Amino acid sequence: MKINQRDVGDVVILDLDGKLLGGPDEWERLRNYFKTLIKNDSKKIIVNLANISKVSSTGFGILIGRRKEVREIGGDLVLMNFQEQVKHPFYIMELNRLFKTFESEEEALKFFA
Repeated sequence: MKINQRDVGDVVILDLDGKLLGGPDEWERLRNYFKTLIKNDSKKIIVNLANISKVSSTGFGILIGRRKEVREIGGDLVLMNFQEQVKHPFYIMELNRLFKTFESEEEALKFFA
């Protein structure tokens, strides 16, 4: 999986590309990436899932853990642009109760305005 970071004002947008399956290397890489964001006091984070074709339960667990870390410093992590094959398991696991989700970048940015 690839990560591309874009900054829009004080909002960090992470464009993920590939599959979020949650293997040990992927877990450690995302954990360290978020540690750096938190160290830099990034409190408004949008994760763009438009180019993610598959997410395992472990992959969702990684996002849950990172959201918790960001919320502990007074911020939030939201998700946007689900593909159908990712949206379906997300709703089955009722993660929509935990995460705010948006259909577009514009909507997600308005959340943090």
